[in-house]
Amino acid sequence: MSTTEQRPVAPSHGHDAVMPSAPMTAPAAPMVPIPADPEALRALPAEQLPGLARTLRRRLVEICSQRGGHLGPNLGVVELTLALHREFRSPAEPLVFDTGHQAYVHKMLTGRAELSGLRTAGGVAGYPDRRESVHDLVENSHASGSIAWAHGLDRAHRLAGADGTAVAVIGDGALTGGVGLEALNLLGADRGSRTVVMLNDNTRSYAPTVGGIAEHLAALRTGRIRAGDDMFTTLGLTYLGPVDGHDLEALAEALATAREAAEDPSSAGVLVHVLTRKGAGFTRAEADAVDHWHATGPFPLEEQPTSKASAPTWTSRLGAAVLSAARTDERVIALSAAMVAPVGLTPMQQEMPERVLDVGIAEQLALDTAAGLSAGGRRPVVSLYATFLNRALDQLLLDVALHREDVTITLDRAGVTGDDGPSHHGIWDLALATTVPGLSLWAPRDAARLDAAVPAALATAGPSLVRFPKGACPPELPALAQLPAGEVLAGDAEAPVDILLVSIGALAPRAVEAAAALARSHGDLNVLVLDPVRALPLGEELLDLAASARAVVTLEDGLADSGIGAALGTRLAGRATLAAPGPVLRTLGVDAEFIPHGKRDAILAAQGLDAPGIAASLRGLLQKS
Repeated sequence: MSTTEQRPVAPSHGHDAVMPSAPMTAPAAPMVPIPADPEALRALPAEQLPGLARTLRRRLVEICSQRGGHLGPNLGVVELTLALHREFRSPAEPLVFDTGHQAYVHKMLTGRAELSGLRTAGGVAGYPDRRESVHDLVENSHASGSIAWAHGLDRAHRLAGADGTAVAVIGDGALTGGVGLEALNLLGADRGSRTVVMLNDNTRSYAPTVGGIAEHLAALRTGRIRAGDDMFTTLGLTYLGPVDGHDLEALAEALATAREAAEDPSSAGVLVHVLTRKGAGFTRAEADAVDHWHATGPFPLEEQPTSKASAPTWTSRLGAAVLSAARTDERVIALSAAMVAPVGLTPMQQEMPERVLDVGIAEQLALDTAAGLSAGGRRPVVSLYATFLNRALDQLLLDVALHREDVTITLDRAGVTGDDGPSHHGIWDLALATTVPGLSLWAPRDAARLDAAVPAALATAGPSLVRFPKGACPPELPALAQLPAGEVLAGDAEAPVDILLVSIGALAPRAVEAAAALARSHGDLNVLVLDPVRALPLGEELLDLAASARAVVTLEDGLADSGIGAALGTRLAGRATLAAPGPVLRTLGVDAEFIPHGKRDAILAAQGLDAPGIAASLRGLLQKS
């Protein structure tokens, strides 16, 4: 392990260029035990804080080396979090962490010093979690909402006659999101607000922050724009900074000034511009130009020789497929919402940077920009995590689909994702997709089908979705036969169908295994496992095949009650008559609930979506009463 401390610098008041401190070469401060709670932290002498910061960094690295997690963002906010908990009295003065990527230090200072079981079932969550502590307020790990939350809390407190402030901690990357800017607009006009915005400017989200706001913050950092001439002051806020976010004395002074300004009834909200370094104090994170170890799996504390390449991931195959399509068709343009690398677009960005557009943390903007590109004759590909499609449903529905624009959306980490918990599970997209007229959807079961799905989506008129899970690609699962309704993965394609098991996406191997288990116990039963390949729109051939079966079971890693299976059931019910009531129907999927963090396989098993669970559901169809 390699950790370093920070060199103190003089506090800044915005008159000169300020940059975060470089690592110290002087002897490190003695480590100080992590206090039990914020009250104990506030009782510590200020001279012990550098040693406590050293302890926190060491424990962060040690814990993440075992569990993985969001290491880089938390290393960058050690001093900032210490300063926040010394000046503001959480939970009475709430601290709202935007996205929660940087909340580990906050957790360690509020009774969870060891982050026990981090990101594992039953352990500490990777994001703020109300079940863990009264100090955790906003659990959602989607970006840009913290200012609105804090301002809303502040309004509620003022209406109740309560004292104190409300604090939002937001990064410069999250400030590119629309709701963050909308909240600043409102806050700047709210005289008497006691909301304090801590703008943690480390110049990046995953990658460097983009756009005019990023350029404005850079001008403030370097002194090209002076405090008072900044956009925040123009909006009506009290702007303080820039402040070195690794200088404990400067932070303490700035936060005391922020409190004083927030308590001035003639002023609106306060914004403190804090400069930090992502990954600060851990050499390997600081040296990583890609994302400064934004998120990591377990790793050795001492650097190891580079190991052989791991198996291809769904993400890397998607990136290769998009790049191949772009080489073939110059109209293809790729868009990302501040996640070029995580969604697989880095190879295309390196080869043809002018055709990869990062719009910032703004999925709504990404889809509307794509609609405009399509209307102008391009073939846009918008690459997102599945959980973030939720943020742009209006744009998908009424800007893209209503206008029948040729926009392809690729959804990484679809279905149950695991360690990051309820706000990151991509279980809502299939239900949303069924509500969008004219939308086509591919859920490939393996990498070969993903390779085929991308050009197929680009060649299809209107909006298209291509969704796939997190992690390594499974072995190829070849088709046994081809029917007009799709590809047969198990069963006799020429015999009457007893149970039609319609498998959507990467759960297909589990469906085949479950069908094989049923065949062993009921050899006379024809269980036909079918991958429709293009899952939406529901084709007449699929409906005809389903109507001919005695029972239809659908399998998807999305919501069972409102996904593709439910849509298929509605269509079959519309065909049914008293004389021909149609097949028995079961929809297997995820319960409509917020699923805690845990391992993907364990969550799927708990939902009955592993092979034994699917087989049990199939056997349930055979019960006589």
